[in-house]
Amino acid sequence: MSAPLPGRPVRGSASGRPVMALLDLLGRRWALRVLWELAQQPPPTFRELQRRCDGISSSVLADRLAELTEARIVDRAETGYRLTEEGAELCKDVMRLERWANRWAERGSPETAG
Repeated sequence: MSAPLPGRPVRGSASGRPVMALLDLLGRRWALRVLWELAQQPPPTFRELQRRCDGISSSVLADRLAELTEARIVDRAETGYRLTEEGAELCKDVMRLERWANRWAERGSPETAG
């Protein structure tokens, strides 16, 4: 299995535009949860990461870690896995989405609005 990377054709884009590669990578099952857990400290071992990601199979976790490693977002630490500098920067940007989602939730759902 090969990770979606800029310059390679990906789902939804034959051009390999960087944003399309990133959306393909982050849109894969469990990818965002794995990143979320890796953003926590200290870097988890494989088993600890699997425990934190309730319900993820070991094969899916291994696939996501391999893809995120190939994309240079994750690497192996002495005691487990960690975000690279690029991965940490990506997580900061993803956290902006969390802030937006929280504001969205505070405004209420369409069923409760006006």
